[in-house]
Amino acid sequence: METPWILREQHQRVVTLRLHRPEARNALSTPCLEQLVYQLEQADADAEVGAVVITGAARFFAAGADLRELQQQDVAAALLDRRPVLWQRLAQFSKPLLAAVNGYALGAGCELALACDIVICGESARFGLPEITLGLIPGAGGTQRLIRCVGKSRAYQMVLTGEAIDARSAQQAGLVSEVCVDALTLERSQQIAQRISQQAPLALRAAKQALKQAQEIGLSQGLQMERQQFVTLAATDDRREGIAAFFDKRTPHYTGR
Repeated sequence: METPWILREQHQRVVTLRLHRPEARNALSTPCLEQLVYQLEQADADAEVGAVVITGAARFFAAGADLRELQQQDVAAALLDRRPVLWQRLAQFSKPLLAAVNGYALGAGCELALACDIVICGESARFGLPEITLGLIPGAGGTQRLIRCVGKSRAYQMVLTGEAIDARSAQQAGLVSEVCVDALTLERSQQIAQRISQQAPLALRAAKQALKQAQEIGLSQGLQMERQQFVTLAATDDRREGIAAFFDKRTPHYTGR
């Protein structure tokens, strides 16, 4: 299914969602974000989908929020804004989520990349939260996720100056895991997603949950939760299949049970 601002394609167990608002540099308007969340929730419910890659265009991953919407928003409208709920629904996506970023990922575009589990970018990529230059601050998790991702000093500098960082700086800071030539960014992201999607679905879900919790709770709680997930997986058919396949020297056949 293709929607006006989100283009969907699927190869094997990997779905690729492409932001497609070229007239607005892929700015994440509320309708665009709604369509993205809808596609993610459809993928989350589909047993034939193992991982999702979000990408944009060559020059712009996403330029930010739609400023025309913000320009018309007063305090009352901000309190009733649907977008916080949409971002929360996006954060609840339970399968591995990758971002393939070329060009500018600014404002909400940067926040979208930060909300993904793995970020692969091209050499042209630029990441920034320029809201401060408009009399705003990031409002979709930018301050909270960025500081957990790149550390205190770098996060303060990016948020308070509004200046973007380039691909290599983003990799050094821990915002992205790999930098590719632009032409290979999407292909490399899909390769990683394909490898991930071959793993046991229940183990992937448990691993993602444990990793997310590691950013939100203390170490002792995190270790306890990790152990609970580990024990729960002991009851699954996929765990038995994975170990049996290892000893039989064959590729495991996972069923998600």
